[in-house]
Amino acid sequence: MSFVPTKVFLTKGVGRSKDKLQSFELALRDASIETCNLVTVSSILPPGAKIISKKEGLNHIKPGQITFVVMARIEDNEPNRLMAASVGMAIPANRDQYGYLSEHHGFGQTEISAGEYAEDLAASMLASTLGIEFDPEKAWDDKKQEFKMSGHFVKTTNITQSAICDKCGKWTTAIAVAVLLP
Repeated sequence: MSFVPTKVFLTKGVGRSKDKLQSFELALRDASIETCNLVTVSSILPPGAKIISKKEGLNHIKPGQITFVVMARIEDNEPNRLMAASVGMAIPANRDQYGYLSEHHGFGQTEISAGEYAEDLAASMLASTLGIEFDPEKAWDDKKQEFKMSGHFVKTTNITQSAICDKCGKWTTAIAVAVLLP
């Protein structure tokens, strides 16, 4: 049996609790995907997959459904520690080609810097899988707001959740998720 997703939506969340697992559950609730049985997959954005809104995507999910996701997750309980989880997306202009999703999580990064890093990573990894030389610093077209890879244009985007760990040492979990739908 073959399953190739046709739709993708992005979501994010943060949770805090005295228990590490419960902080993750609360992050899933914040992202509105707590009722799904999540299966993490690697990072290929299927050719022709339509990017839809979170609101529309949630209408396609039923409680208990096995749901495929690309997820970045970070958690810690060090008081006041800055952290971020980000999923970057590289979307080829030619929608018959596959794209790439990257997961990034790090400490000491703002939402903006983590998101930009995840986008650069997704574009770099797509170039690598296509066998194309790519330098994100040189390939960015500021006017078009997209990357150019060996004659191919690639748009990028990200979903990023940053958080500052609870000041009293509760577990804090941040997630960024690309949800893949049939």
